Amino acid sequence: MFSILLLTLSVAAMAQFGLYYWRSLVAGIAAQPVSDRVCEAAGLDHKAPAGEDFGALLSLHRLTPDLEGPAGNLTALQVYYSAMAAISKLAKSSLPAAARWASSEMSTCSRYVAVLVGQRLESNLACAAAIRSI
Repeated sequence: MFSILLLTLSVAAMAQFGLYYWRSLVAGIAAQPVSDRVCEAAGLDHKAPAGEDFGALLSLHRLTPDLEGPAGNLTALQVYYSAMAAISKLAKSSLPAAARWASSEMSTCSRYVAVLVGQRLESNLACAAAIRSI
């Protein structure tokens, strides 16, 4: 019985560590500057992407090919964004601090996708320049 409890706690701790590690990777990439080209291409009226811009940026990400390797899969990010949107919606009236936190997490997700799209655009422009110079 004790071994099952220990295994369960160990698995839960590893899952928590994995989630924190993944979240730190997303936050690190989202902290990079967002290109003005990305904001223009996504049709954003403001300079920095907000949480509600996630859908537009995700569709732009799907339109930009990744010429350097396999396309990145954003399924985990989409699930995380959906969870944060649900938390924000549920906590809006009863827990405003949790709703603000979830909203900031949604903005981080949008910035992450915007940075990835910017990196893809720069990579594609560099590849096109290299092809033209041949």
